Amino acid sequence: MKNIQAIFATVLTAASLSVSAAAEPPDASSGGTPAMNVVLVHGAFADGSGWRPVYDELTRRGYRVTIVQNPLTSLADDVASTTRALDRQEGPTILVGHSWGGTIITEAGTHANVVGLVYVSALAPDTGESTAQQYQGFAATPDFVIDTHKDGFGFLSLEKFKAGFAHDVSDEDAAFLRDSQVPINMSVFETKVTQAAWRTKPSWAVIATEDKAFDQAMLVHMATRIGADITKVPASHAVFMTQPKVVANTIDRAAREVAQKFTFQSESERQTAS
Repeated sequence: MKNIQAIFATVLTAASLSVSAAAEPPDASSGGTPAMNVVLVHGAFADGSGWRPVYDELTRRGYRVTIVQNPLTSLADDVASTTRALDRQEGPTILVGHSWGGTIITEAGTHANVVGLVYVSALAPDTGESTAQQYQGFAATPDFVIDTHKDGFGFLSLEKFKAGFAHDVSDEDAAFLRDSQVPINMSVFETKVTQAAWRTKPSWAVIATEDKAFDQAMLVHMATRIGADITKVPASHAVFMTQPKVVANTIDRAAREVAQKFTFQSESERQTAS
């Protein structure tokens, strides 16, 4: 805990609290303190390469960014991939998930290195709940069509892909995303989460207001229930590609606000000890 407090205190002192795209990076020079760690977790159908615009924004600001590549074969397998990435982090880490990645970070986010969670148009089940349960009571999404093969793995419909997943990207980029899909084992949506990291870790959420994968009311409900600091932005489900500055700003703000919290706790502990 003392190491985490020292790292965050240095970050807070060295960095501006601005959340603009031109925000100052965390200072990695003072006492050899490492830059803030960020782990990005993709969802179903698109792999980690879609995070490249967010990666570029964050690395320019001095963050050390790791992108997880999930097999999408089971919740346990995806959590294991994320945990391996978290094990490699040197110090406090902001864990970020998109879509299905939200379920993954909910389960994996109890890792000791994780100090904050960012949900990017993402699912956020509670302990004992499945991903599928999050859809109950909310409107259907007719443009987000999953074709399930006989082996139980699902792809997004080729005909509906752009409308449902990435209507605001270029035709060329949408075609590449469509044709490079990573199928997901559909049974994962019935797997119940065994622990909900958002119950003990502070959370932030980016909600894409033109997302066709989820009913908007569903996204707001989940983000509100977990007590997330919510940012809304006009974007498709591919918000990580089309609004990378907004996503990066939210991650940056999460890192700074957690730093503020740890600094305050450190000062309170010193006063109590005295």
